[in-house]
Amino acid sequence: MITVERHFLLSVPLDSLVAFLEDFGRAEDWDPGTVSCVRLDEGTVREGSVWRNTSRFRGRLTELDYRLEAREPARLLFVGTNKTVTATDEMRFEARSATTTSMTYEASLRFKGLARLATPFLRAEFERLADQVTERLPAAVTQGT
Repeated sequence: MITVERHFLLSVPLDSLVAFLEDFGRAEDWDPGTVSCVRLDEGTVREGSVWRNTSRFRGRLTELDYRLEAREPARLLFVGTNKTVTATDEMRFEARSATTTSMTYEASLRFKGLARLATPFLRAEFERLADQVTERLPAAVTQGT
């Protein structure tokens, strides 16, 4: 399994930040690998909402179906799956003031079958992508909230 973690201090109130990030379709704005992310169900975003995420990784397109597994006042948990990987994106939040929020973003990838053999060789690439999230997410949140 590969796990990457990044920390942010954002000039956005906690409730606004969670409301922005709970719509995983916005991953197009902050995740450098996401090419498209389309909601597959309707209605208000809630636990159980589902998106199809198409990402480009190492020159190839891959699709995962992500589900919002947990939506709490200070935590979001998304789990994406396809035949070769299970991806978990967890976001934890802490209000530092009325207008500032600390955020921890943790992404984990568990490869299945023969794809597990590639795990040691992919860590550096996922670390690089996490660094790009660090660059893109603050701007996307500021513009979107």
